[in-house]
Amino acid sequence: MTGDLRQGAHGAPRAPHGHSSGIGAYLGVFAALMVLTALTVWAAFQHLGVWNTPVALTIAVTKALLVAWIFMHLRGSPKLTIFVVSASVLWLAFLILITVSDYISRPWLPIYAS
Repeated sequence: MTGDLRQGAHGAPRAPHGHSSGIGAYLGVFAALMVLTALTVWAAFQHLGVWNTPVALTIAVTKALLVAWIFMHLRGSPKLTIFVVSASVLWLAFLILITVSDYISRPWLPIYAS
């Protein structure tokens, strides 16, 4: 092998330090997750009305993105991996959308009218 590349899994070459996250990134994400968890607990005890769920989901999505970006190494992944993860998230959003639309539209049917 050449001087700049090392053997990766299955004999594929990989960059020596190009895609790995350092200890600082892990500690930074850990601190951010702790702060966001404290924010989640604080928000749970606030009376935000209809904003309770959007605030909680925003915090949860932020935490999930941090975990995926750093701990699952999406930051240094090939574009195909990022595309597959993005497509999966869009598919989940689509499934949630059609489930919610079914739930919301049920009162329109005469058999469910009270």
